[in-house]
Amino acid sequence: MKHKEESKEVLSAVSEELAMPRVARSVRIAELRLDSTRIAQRPSTTIAGTVDKIIPSRARNGPEKALIVLDGARKRYRSISIANTLIDEHGADCSLKKGAHVEVTVTRKDVNWSR
Repeated sequence: MKHKEESKEVLSAVSEELAMPRVARSVRIAELRLDSTRIAQRPSTTIAGTVDKIIPSRARNGPEKALIVLDGARKRYRSISIANTLIDEHGADCSLKKGAHVEVTVTRKDVNWSR
């Protein structure tokens, strides 16, 4: 008896799902874009790292670079180099020092929601 009741519940759930109108993926994406209450965010990830080296500029007026080693990244992507000219939350110039712990956030610039 119990098995028949469970199968009836599953059948009714499937029937309800099939009764709902089907919507193409492109329509769902368009609905998300038009929803004014939803705040669209770019895909991003944050990775912890440590400043390994400070590389002086080859040009006289060029900025020095900071070589950052990322924790947990694959060998090929383990280190990145960025210009060591940063601005803090108060708008003042600052720079990274060797051995400093940093968090690197990578954000996708162009978001194509249709894929």
